[in-house]
Amino acid sequence: MPTLYVVATPIGNLEDFPPRAIETLKNVALIAAEDTRVTMKLCHVFDIHTPLTSCHQHNEDTKGTWLADKMLAEGIDVAITTDAGTPCVSDPGYGLVHAAVERGIDVIPIPGCCAAVSALSVSGFDTREFAFYGFLPREKKDLREKLLQIAKGPKIAVSHESPYRVIELVDVIADTLPGVMLSLSCDLTKLHEKTIRGTADQVLTMLQADPKAQKGEYCLVMDLHNVTLPEEKAAAADVSLEARLTDLLLEGLTLRDAQSELVLQGEKKNAVKAAALRLKRLLDGGEATCE
Repeated sequence: MPTLYVVATPIGNLEDFPPRAIETLKNVALIAAEDTRVTMKLCHVFDIHTPLTSCHQHNEDTKGTWLADKMLAEGIDVAITTDAGTPCVSDPGYGLVHAAVERGIDVIPIPGCCAAVSALSVSGFDTREFAFYGFLPREKKDLREKLLQIAKGPKIAVSHESPYRVIELVDVIADTLPGVMLSLSCDLTKLHEKTIRGTADQVLTMLQADPKAQKGEYCLVMDLHNVTLPEEKAAAADVSLEARLTDLLLEGLTLRDAQSELVLQGEKKNAVKAAALRLKRLLDGGEATCE
């Protein structure tokens, strides 16, 4: 029976590549790489001459099936790698691993670097229980909604972020999750790796003052133990939705935005929509519809 090896690769420092991983890549018949150009450089450094084939996020479903069938037909062992870190952990790999498992092929991990685990280990937070969220939504509305969902889960959350969006991410976190503590790591294991810690506002200030903030890859750890969610702050459980919508209108929000705000605070979308319709009828003195 063939074997699929899930091989973690260095996330920066090549000295982190363990001997077992090197020997595995030398001994398999084929390496399924996220980017063959990146893995080829790694192979050159460690004198690995195994053939490469691409298996990335855009083709891993079909390519994974093809590779798994090839393994069975030819009785060969294959290793899967990504550009950096552990396959399947916010990186491609699922398609091939899933196809292998479905066919009864042995799947063996060759452990090594993982940016999320590395960031957790240096955060200074109690990380005995945590949740991993990969990359968070880009759109601000979707991001705020996701952050509020995250705050209701395990009290330690870890995610990845691009250097071009990290300042905006921390800004939204500071606005959405008051009381959150952050540990933000950049370029882990590389020459200029760094980790900054503090409240969201403090971390945001440090990022804004750093002219090199938009360089390197980031891994963010959030400590949510002291976060107060909007619904917990609202002492208006007995206040009608119409009254709360009115308050938001007086603060300058549009009716549509006021509805979105109440939904983010945990109110049911249909109930908010109905309340907005009643309020608009009251204000207009006639029939109206609200989206």
